[in-house]
Amino acid sequence: MEEVLKREFIIKGLHCANCAAKIERGIQSITGVHKASIDFVGRRLVLEYKNPKDAERILDEAIKTIDSIEDGVEIIEKKSAIKEEPEEKNEIKMEIWKLAAALLIYALAHIFKSSEILRLSLFAAAYVLAGGEVVYKAFRNLFKGNVFDENFLMTIATIGAFAIGEYPEAAAVMIFFNIGEIFQDMAVDRSRRSIKALMNIRPDHANLVLDNTVQEVSPEDVQIGDIILVKPGERIPLDGTVVKGEASVDTAALTGESAPRSIKAGDAVLSGFIVKDKMITLKVDKEYSQSTVAKILDLVENAALKKAPTENFITKFAKVYTPLVVFTALGIALIPSFIYGFDTFSQWLYRALIFLVVSCPCALVVSIPLSFFGGIGGASKKGILVKGGNYLEALNSINTVVFDKTGTLTEGVFKVNEIVNEKDYPIEGVLEYAATAESFSDHPIALSIKEAYGKSVDLSKVLHHEDVTGKGIKAKTEWGEILVGNEKLMESEGISYKEIDAPGTIVHVAIEGNYAGYILISDKPKSDAKETVKALKEAGVKKVVMLTGDNKAAAMNVKQALGLDEAYYELLPQEKVAMLEKIKGEKSEKGNVVFVGDGINDAPVLTMADIGVAMGGLGSDAAIEASDIVLMTDEPSKLVEGIKVAAFTRKIVLQNIVFALGVKLIVLVMGALGFATMWEAVFADVGVALIAVLNAMRVVRS
Repeated sequence: MEEVLKREFIIKGLHCANCAAKIERGIQSITGVHKASIDFVGRRLVLEYKNPKDAERILDEAIKTIDSIEDGVEIIEKKSAIKEEPEEKNEIKMEIWKLAAALLIYALAHIFKSSEILRLSLFAAAYVLAGGEVVYKAFRNLFKGNVFDENFLMTIATIGAFAIGEYPEAAAVMIFFNIGEIFQDMAVDRSRRSIKALMNIRPDHANLVLDNTVQEVSPEDVQIGDIILVKPGERIPLDGTVVKGEASVDTAALTGESAPRSIKAGDAVLSGFIVKDKMITLKVDKEYSQSTVAKILDLVENAALKKAPTENFITKFAKVYTPLVVFTALGIALIPSFIYGFDTFSQWLYRALIFLVVSCPCALVVSIPLSFFGGIGGASKKGILVKGGNYLEALNSINTVVFDKTGTLTEGVFKVNEIVNEKDYPIEGVLEYAATAESFSDHPIALSIKEAYGKSVDLSKVLHHEDVTGKGIKAKTEWGEILVGNEKLMESEGISYKEIDAPGTIVHVAIEGNYAGYILISDKPKSDAKETVKALKEAGVKKVVMLTGDNKAAAMNVKQALGLDEAYYELLPQEKVAMLEKIKGEKSEKGNVVFVGDGINDAPVLTMADIGVAMGGLGSDAAIEASDIVLMTDEPSKLVEGIKVAAFTRKIVLQNIVFALGVKLIVLVMGALGFATMWEAVFADVGVALIAVLNAMRVVRS
């Protein structure tokens, strides 16, 4: 499979969402481009291509495409970009001063009514001051073949108004249009800053310990194994292990949890946590690029590039909608004039001009992506990482939720409850055999056995160690071959074992082909698991299922305790994939199948599900790579919170679509029938866009 190469750019000077959509389509059509994505909210362009030799040609053609659609737009490669300059604030200030001057001149035009020439000159001056840039862009784009944009529509409409003697209205409409544009830009900028604030977890520096001195360095310069200090009030810059000190840490930025967590020497901590009270010393476990903070920031930033079906529909809709309205407006101006006579042309032209002003689809093109990006940002604030608007929208249509058991619905903290010996093997011997065989494993069951043994295992006694996937452990030792595992391991090795029906995990132990006994290990459901299952059903999920490699008794015990619809047990990893495929095939209704697992052993199932959700996957490469959504704590109830965020985002998106199209349709009909003026038309364009953007910001704050 040919590798896809990627380059990322910062976009400067792009203020028009509709233009951004046109630029994206234009770059996408360049030969050699695998995919082009523009994140208007995050001001980014991502170019994907397969042939390295095409890189510079594609970039040159992309720049030409941008210039042909929108002048003054600059792209800078992200890795070479410096901090964003506050030039946009200066631009807005200049626009405000120009509009203030235009309003003053407009007022004077109404005062000096005695001279018609002076009055016309003042209206023209106010018009040029407020709309000169709009007119310039309209004619510039016209020569580039870019006709159907808001600059062209406003220019034609207002010049037409001048032509039929509506000077005050032409000037006033252009002033009001620009006031609306400024407010819209300010609202979009504010929402951008709100979203950035949600993800303000990037560390500023790291306190590196070198030869008994502490140096303040960039987190990128710290290596694995280095020792760093974190002072009270500072953010932990890199993932590491506490080597000295005790403190409480604020994990809210990563997990959404308000209660502080206590840490001590030996505890693993994640970058992004804030140390609240005491200084701690850490040994760095991961480079910054692989740290939790870097991964989260990368996930959230790239989420905006994976567009929801609604976003893609709106982009396609806008492409057809604007030209359709323009040609309809042309028909309104000409057809009635032919029917009723050309002495009525000015009347029909005015109605057509109103039609033109209304037609710009910016309200939808700006607010819909902003709503989804706000939803993704709001979810991250609650400890839920969603990799794209498409997955956020998919959460609104769930048919079946499939859970893994261990570590997902249950605590994953195993304890040895009972040891049963056979024949002449003592109980202590059965436990010692099991602990020795499991000495190289970090599986929760292995850890519980070693904890119950309570002594250090003499590793020199283990001559060979083999992990048999989905069955258990085979170990060659000085005592002979030890087998520790489930019924399938015993059966595959031809060992007669005792069948046990008990609520828990049964670990059988055999030595040199002889059955020595079994160990009963139990796990308990998480405190919020039962409530999660109930809430999912209340949210409209048809079926909640559990897949586990555990035995029937343990699976049925959890199924009954939590109120699950179905439970499938004693499944190997490949059998989980087959079972999920069967569940997807048996769906009687439309809707997505969600799989929730720990993201490490369940990577194939996470990938296969319509929506893969990794539980407690922070710091796990497998979880982040395989899943579509990462729950940053071990609580299954976070999935319910994610569904609520998705539902609220959809609600806002639908409100904006209905409101924007509804107002536009009403004003279009009123304009065609002669009941609307350009004032209503401008409100239906700029005013509606502003209200839609402000409504979208509710998602960010949810």
